Amino acid sequence: MRPSINNINRKHFIEMTGKTIALSVLSPATLITIAAKPSIKAVAFDAFTLFDTSTVLAKAEILYPGKGAELMTLWRNRQFEYTWLRSLSKKYKDFWNVTADALVFAAASLKLTLSNENKDQLMQSILQMKFLPGAGKVLRQLKDMSLQLAILSNATPAMLQAVINNSAMKGVFDFVISTDAVKTYKPDPAAYQLGINAFKVQKEEILFVAFGGWDAAGAKSFGFPTAWINAAGVPAEQLDALPDYTCKNLSELVGYIKSIIKSQY
Repeated sequence: MRPSINNINRKHFIEMTGKTIALSVLSPATLITIAAKPSIKAVAFDAFTLFDTSTVLAKAEILYPGKGAELMTLWRNRQFEYTWLRSLSKKYKDFWNVTADALVFAAASLKLTLSNENKDQLMQSILQMKFLPGAGKVLRQLKDMSLQLAILSNATPAMLQAVINNSAMKGVFDFVISTDAVKTYKPDPAAYQLGINAFKVQKEEILFVAFGGWDAAGAKSFGFPTAWINAAGVPAEQLDALPDYTCKNLSELVGYIKSIIKSQY
């Protein structure tokens, strides 16, 4: 015996009727596209979306009182500029050595005396970093959603593993991927391809989480669905590839990923 409309939840009936009408006006080609849309199966993080760099800043301020933040900013900017220049000129150095070179330049630019001891202390502070507070909780939430997780970073394997070990996060990631494997740096497409090679899924099924706006643009241009954690609130890069989602922190990111997964069912 078929139930009468009176026995059906009115709100549910209206919602289902509306969906049926909406689908009926779509072309067969559009319906096929909707049905074939890949789901998100994996999340690849740039390391700096997870890593807490405050230990490096603190060391810089101890060694150069009143100049630590300025040194840190110039150091970081030159660090990434060197990766791009070395990728373009095909003169690869790994990220540890590029970082050391960038520190020498930054200190010289600010007319700071960089003794070997100070240089070693600043470089070692990188290996003493830990994950951001709350990052572990976020990653466990994503694992509970049956998502594969990876770090996809320019940093060397040793640099990445040091921070993972410091944070007792060993075993959380399905893959820890360094672009050192292909001797290039993001945003070279070969660097992002490492994510596909590891996860063995379509690029549309990997959400890339970027720290830098340039990395968000690179990942989006490559074809990854892209989220940008824009903690500093800086403008989006004008590179004709805006991220799919922009947020301020990892907690907001979890809400976005939950909404994606919910929409897949």
